[in-house]
Amino acid sequence: MDAKKVGRDAMRLAEWLAEKSMSGVSPLSSAVDLAERYRLDLGYRSDDARVDALIRWETTKNFTAGFVTGLGGVLTLPIAIPGSVAASWLIQARMAGAIACIYGHDPRSDRVRAMVLLALVGDATASKLLKGAGISLGRHLAMRALEGVSKKGVAEIQKEVGTKLLVKGAAHGTTRVSRLVPIAGGIVSGAFDAASCQVVGRTAKRVFRPDAGADGSAAAPARGRGKG
Repeated sequence: MDAKKVGRDAMRLAEWLAEKSMSGVSPLSSAVDLAERYRLDLGYRSDDARVDALIRWETTKNFTAGFVTGLGGVLTLPIAIPGSVAASWLIQARMAGAIACIYGHDPRSDRVRAMVLLALVGDATASKLLKGAGISLGRHLAMRALEGVSKKGVAEIQKEVGTKLLVKGAAHGTTRVSRLVPIAGGIVSGAFDAASCQVVGRTAKRVFRPDAGADGSAAAPARGRGKG
């Protein structure tokens, strides 16, 4: 396989996910708009409660195979990957971007967008990628890990995330059970995507959440309605 082509495809995928998650793609609104709807809802007692509700609602979308497949069918993708896989990542990246916005981070920042992408591969893989790039971490993956990293360094991190996603997408696309058993396969794929969404949401919350008290506990969630 051509390493240069893989690198270009990885960067295109990373840039596409970062841009589309923040700007939105029909029928999904932008991460900024999604975050604003939660921030304006006074039914939540805290930003932690807003984020917890957001994660629950977006996980429901990821479990709904019909929604994901329908969204994947209207996407114009920069590289050849299954549309349903890209749609699932887009939902998750948009969620992570909204979490960043709820906690007051600038969605235009290259570092914020890089952390949104890192959330897609989960805490452990993200930490390995940063350590491999010579970036030291504290006890947990956090936004401050990218402080002082050059723009070129941030771009390299995005490329590495894109490469990981390409490998993951290829494997996921070829083993999707839904091609063989539509109903059972849809449930299995939906459960897999929903579980992945939960991991991304928890990672994004840890990354973007301002330091809490000494025990790092989050406020208990209040009831709220889903926000699109």
